[in-house]
Amino acid sequence: MKLTIVYDNELYIKDIGLKSDWGFACLIDAEDEFILFDTGAKGKIFLNNMEKLRIDPCVINKIVISHEHWDHDGGLKTLMPIVGDVELYRLEKERSSENMSISIVEKPQEIIKGIYTTGRLKGTPIDEQSLILKSKKGWCVLTGCSHPGVEENFNAAKQYGNITGLVGGLHSFNNFSILEDLDFICPCHCTKHKRMIKELFPRTYIEGGVGKIIEI
Repeated sequence: MKLTIVYDNELYIKDIGLKSDWGFACLIDAEDEFILFDTGAKGKIFLNNMEKLRIDPCVINKIVISHEHWDHDGGLKTLMPIVGDVELYRLEKERSSENMSISIVEKPQEIIKGIYTTGRLKGTPIDEQSLILKSKKGWCVLTGCSHPGVEENFNAAKQYGNITGLVGGLHSFNNFSILEDLDFICPCHCTKHKRMIKELFPRTYIEGGVGKIIEI
């Protein structure tokens, strides 16, 4: 399984025309399935980054929106006429197009084999869902902003097995001790204490940003 960050506040690859912007999106390549987790804030930037990374948006067959904030669902409108028939997993019933089959997520459920949503997690100021991905050594948690807390995401993921990785926005999370046993940590987007996490976990810390590819 391969994760490609296509929208983020920072750039990982800086010389091919990629653009950074406040927001987050990550494409999951699960061999015969392509799942887009969030869409960033601006569709134009999202499509630019996909083009520069040589990824055809038409390969996307499932879209998961972590929460209904503009920096995570803002690119969806631009994607609607481009993608084919897709399944859209979100927490609220917002307008979409005829080619998008909407599933309103409340409880944990399987998206495809080896990928699950945490279901709706209560957060402040907004509820959120994250994805739990089967990796070679255990399970990876992919988050949008972690408004409900990283701890709540981990609690939801533990039912599947050992958590070995964390990727995504961590907001103001500072309970660093729960990261000690992870194999890799890639803080993105809105993470307030990114520098501290890097200092505490130099061996397992991974630099994120647009263009970063993480194979799990």
